[in-house]
Amino acid sequence: MEELKLCESDYRFMSIIWDNEPLSSRALVDLCAQTLGWKKSTTYTVLKKMCEKGFADNTECTVRALVPKNKVQAFASEHFVAHTFEGSLPGFLASFLGGKTISEQEAQQLKRLIDEHKEG
Repeated sequence: MEELKLCESDYRFMSIIWDNEPLSSRALVDLCAQTLGWKKSTTYTVLKKMCEKGFADNTECTVRALVPKNKVQAFASEHFVAHTFEGSLPGFLASFLGGKTISEQEAQQLKRLIDEHKEG
């Protein structure tokens, strides 16, 4: 699988793009200042890095994501389960739930997801 891993600050930066795209680079600077407390130079440095890595595009001062948020989330989830739970989704769910309970609606949603992704 292609490398879609982002560190926490890059993910928060890309979230601003995903939530507001397309947006002007000036609007991105303003949003990063408000949301992340970043200076203009920091925003442009990270934007350049995200463009070089193929996550974003800045053409004619309009910023867009090139990689959808759900692909980055799927990669991070798969990576986490593979490395932390030796690839065991049931192991992850057992650990995640611990002693917690879930609502009937959540249980039904999980059952639907499992049925949609079953082999055969």
